[in-house]
Amino acid sequence: MGQGGRLVIPAPYRKALGLRPGDEVILRLEDGELRILTLHQALKRARRIVRRYVPKGRSLVRELIAERRREAQRE
Repeated sequence: MGQGGRLVIPAPYRKALGLRPGDEVILRLEDGELRILTLHQALKRARRIVRRYVPKGRSLVRELIAERRREAQRE
């Protein structure tokens, strides 16, 4: 732990995560452990969770685009 509470991630770990200077990370506290996720990992996890609740063959993206087009036509 560095001065001011800064945490230094050793180079081998940064390399394994594919982290470069300036990259954003997400910190999560789970069961007393600090977990570091890359933005890519967090998005991948979120997609996996959402996919469980969306029926196969249904596209939320297409539905959103269609909804936006309907709204634009009403304006």
